[in-house]
Amino acid sequence: MTSPSAAPRPAADTAKPKQVWRKRTASFSRWLHLYLSMLTFFVVLFFSLTGLTLNHAEWFDGQQVEHSFTGAVPAAWVNVPDTARVNKLAVVEALRTRHHIKGAVSDFLSEDDQCSLSFKGPGYSADAFIDRHNGTYKLTETRLGLVAVLNDLHKGRDSGPGWSWLIDLSAGFLALVSLSGLVMLFFLKNKRVKGILVAVLGGVVCWLLYWFLVP
Repeated sequence: MTSPSAAPRPAADTAKPKQVWRKRTASFSRWLHLYLSMLTFFVVLFFSLTGLTLNHAEWFDGQQVEHSFTGAVPAAWVNVPDTARVNKLAVVEALRTRHHIKGAVSDFLSEDDQCSLSFKGPGYSADAFIDRHNGTYKLTETRLGLVAVLNDLHKGRDSGPGWSWLIDLSAGFLALVSLSGLVMLFFLKNKRVKGILVAVLGGVVCWLLYWFLVP
């Protein structure tokens, strides 16, 4: 009695593990590079354009607008013997409500004769000086225009911890886009060597530009 012939093994079973790994890695790197590129498209565009505006800030001078306000807060909020007991929260909320102040409080100082506080935001500042004897104040609000707002967002200046986290995440995504593109290159046999040489050449050119152009 003859034994039945063994059934043919599927192609996936006969393929070498190394070849399967290479195929899956190449496929995943292409998928990752494509969708991360689309996900971070506007991030790359934003930081590219604001890099240009930062490098040529003189092109956008003259957009500063200042407004001055005067008023008074209840003297009891600030006219207290102990400067630590100044009602800072009430003062801040009163100024925000009356003058539609933006930004976060960056400084609140209580001295013998006056209190001074500053609000900071991207392309924005507001500074107030309050007489501690009678509660009268003078407030100066400065707006630097849309380009200044974008530049400060690029640098993460006065934009809050949430935006700082967004910058970190964007940097991580852009690093993954670059690395996934490099991984893809290693699976392109006809372009692998040339691509690596071009990448090395780009690094050398950047180093030479730094060496000769930066004082």
